[in-house]
Amino acid sequence: MSLLEALKKTFETVTGAGRPSHASVAARLAPRAPHTMLFRDDGVIPNNPELPFVHYPGAVGFPERGDPAAVFEELFARNGWGDSWRNGIYDYVHYHSGTHEALGIARGHARVRFGGNSGEVVELKAGDVAVLPAGTGHQSLFASKDLLVVGAYPPGGKYDECRGSRQERERALESIPKVPVPAEDPVYGADGPLMKAWSG
Repeated sequence: MSLLEALKKTFETVTGAGRPSHASVAARLAPRAPHTMLFRDDGVIPNNPELPFVHYPGAVGFPERGDPAAVFEELFARNGWGDSWRNGIYDYVHYHSGTHEALGIARGHARVRFGGNSGEVVELKAGDVAVLPAGTGHQSLFASKDLLVVGAYPPGGKYDECRGSRQERERALESIPKVPVPAEDPVYGADGPLMKAWSG
C-alpha cells in the first residue's frame, strides 16, 4: 500500500490533480476540544515529561470524491508541518526522540497504544488527528485493512526511530527536552488548542 500511496502523492504533487485548495481544506475542519494525556517514563519508553499527547477526534471531514490523504497533507503543510508520508502505524513500540509527530487518519481505523506498554489504548478513525510530543511511545495493536495514515513533522526537529534500547534511552533523555515547541498546531494553526496545551 505504501508504494501505491507514494506514487499517488507524487503524481498529485507534480500535476496538481486531486490536490485540495486551502479554502476547501479549511471548510472541512470541525472545531474540537483536544483530549490530552501525559504519559510517565516507564523505564524503557521515556515519553515526554512536559508536553501531553493530544487527540482531536473527528477534526477533519472528507469530500465524497478525492483523496483524503491529500486533505491532511495540505492541512499539515499550511500549518508548517512537513516531510509528510503515507502509510500505516508500526505494530511494535517505538518513539521519536528528536521530533514531534502528527498522525492524521485518512482512511480506516486502528487501535493504537500510546505511552509504551503501560500506556493508554486509543481508538483512531478516519478524520482523527493525534499529535505526539517527542518521546511518546506508539504501537498499532490492530488496524483495518484499509488504514491509511498521513504523518508530518514540525520544523526544527530531527527524525529518528527508537525502540527502547538502553543506548537510545540515554541519548533520548537528553534530546527530548531540547525539541522545540512548534509555532503552529498542525490542525488549527497558530491559535489552535495545541499551543495552549504545550505552552508549559
